[in-house]
Amino acid sequence: MYVMCLKITHAFKGDVDMFKSDTQIQQDVLAELKWEPSVRATDIGVEVKDGIVTLAGHVDSYAEKWHAETAAQRVSGVKGVAVEIDVKLPGSNQRTDADIARAVKNTLEWNVFIPNDPLKVMVEDGWVTLTGEVPWEYQRRLAASSIRYLAGVTGVSNQIILKPKPTAAAVKADIEASLKRRAVQDANAIKVEVHDHDVTLSGKVHSLAEKSLIHNAVWNSPGVWKVTDNIKA
Repeated sequence: MYVMCLKITHAFKGDVDMFKSDTQIQQDVLAELKWEPSVRATDIGVEVKDGIVTLAGHVDSYAEKWHAETAAQRVSGVKGVAVEIDVKLPGSNQRTDADIARAVKNTLEWNVFIPNDPLKVMVEDGWVTLTGEVPWEYQRRLAASSIRYLAGVTGVSNQIILKPKPTAAAVKADIEASLKRRAVQDANAIKVEVHDHDVTLSGKVHSLAEKSLIHNAVWNSPGVWKVTDNIKA
């Protein structure tokens, strides 16, 4: 009986989110930004149209910009986030491009999960571009996330690519099994199509959080180079 109540509540919540007004979403995003300790919410403006959130303003670091975007994505009813936030580094955080490049390279070298030898680093006006090849998507994402909090960084372009891996059929089977292991609600309702190493997802979920979980599960599958996410929340 208790499990049935949980399912009904979740479904009802999804129905409520579906009819959330732009004003309600705006208020919820503002509240989430205030709740996020790593973000100074007073420096960020929020506009919402048709469920698409636009964040504007300025922050002291790239890390704060990333946390603001992530906070907005957590809010139910949000269909997408456009980030128009400028990073204005205070004097204490300013570094030369050469200093940033050295710090990035050291950070990658000290991370035991990242094969840093094939990775290259380029920095221009504080913006870091990563290139090279790694075997796994989690390594590609980890390379970018590990340098997010370095002083002087104003942005990160992750152009690292993945090395070739298994066949399309094997990739599809791995993804479907992964979704079931993670107890994704209505996992069977998510359609997975694989062409070469490109994956296309379609279907419907109850929230952006669930959509993100599925998206990450797919990227964690070996052999996935590209994900086209047509899942609707």
